[in-house]
Amino acid sequence: MASVEDVKKLAALARITLADDELEKFTQEFDAILDYVGQLEKLALPTDGAPEVPPLHNVFREDGEPTRAGTYTEKIVAAFPERKGNVLAVKQIISYEEGE
Repeated sequence: MASVEDVKKLAALARITLADDELEKFTQEFDAILDYVGQLEKLALPTDGAPEVPPLHNVFREDGEPTRAGTYTEKIVAAFPERKGNVLAVKQIISYEEGE
């Protein structure tokens, strides 16, 4: 069974703010979702428990002339908002902070 703390952590990871009165509701809904997904374990597999694997084959592109080094460098560098020497800096978009 999911706890209120589990729902708080999940909401923080999803960057969703939940009011205290919503936590109990979402805890129950989370449990219902997990129970529903758990029903997949009851399904019988068609091949006596072994998953059916399609035949494997490699797909390679034709060898040809490689792109000359530096062809796209200027366009890529121009697309970045910040540059620190030879490093292209981007804004951090994934974080986990308690209470967010």
